Amino acid sequence: MILPYDKLPKRLQTEAVKPYYDILSKKKRSLFLKRVTDIVLCSILLVFLIIPMIIIALSVKVTSKGPVFYKQKRVTTYGRIFNILKFRTMVDGADKIGSLVTGNNDSRVTSVGKFLRKYRLDEIPQIFNVLSGKMSIVGTRPEVPKYVERYTDEMYATLLMPAGITSLASIKFKDEEKLLQSSENIDEDYVNKILPQKMRYNLKYISRFGFRRDLYLMLKTVKEVVS
Repeated sequence: MILPYDKLPKRLQTEAVKPYYDILSKKKRSLFLKRVTDIVLCSILLVFLIIPMIIIALSVKVTSKGPVFYKQKRVTTYGRIFNILKFRTMVDGADKIGSLVTGNNDSRVTSVGKFLRKYRLDEIPQIFNVLSGKMSIVGTRPEVPKYVERYTDEMYATLLMPAGITSLASIKFKDEEKLLQSSENIDEDYVNKILPQKMRYNLKYISRFGFRRDLYLMLKTVKEVVS
């Protein structure tokens, strides 16, 4: 549920964020249904995906050195830091030998990782992030702290809600790696070119937030993955 305005972190108590807060404060029923849907759907998905998850985990483990899961600090509701879970798709320690954003044909991506990333299978473990309440099925994709520090005042409005596994921005920028393939400075091009465009979709999502819209985005995501 959304906090009282005076309890928000100071960087969210701004004129740029207030209009989005006012919208969400009137959507308490939708926010409640959103959380209930997250728990129910992820619990069901976990039952059906446990065997595929075991197979993926074994594939990751036997084809490259390192842990099965990749954990990275990301930012979610009200600026809280959490560890996002993914199946590891890159060589162990990849974030220490390159950008935090992955470019197209990135040499750090493993052979199994390429397949997992293509079909978004590396994102499956985020089911546990959703069940713990740190994420939602639909919402702004969580950014690393260094990128959040580059947010404009208005962009901070996206932290009024839990980070999400999918969003309209994620669908629109599903080929983000290709967009950055010719970049000489991936971090700067992401922050200055890609992030502002994604945030326009994310802020529009908040301004139009509703339970039925979440269901629509879930179905749209399934369609995109299947196609």
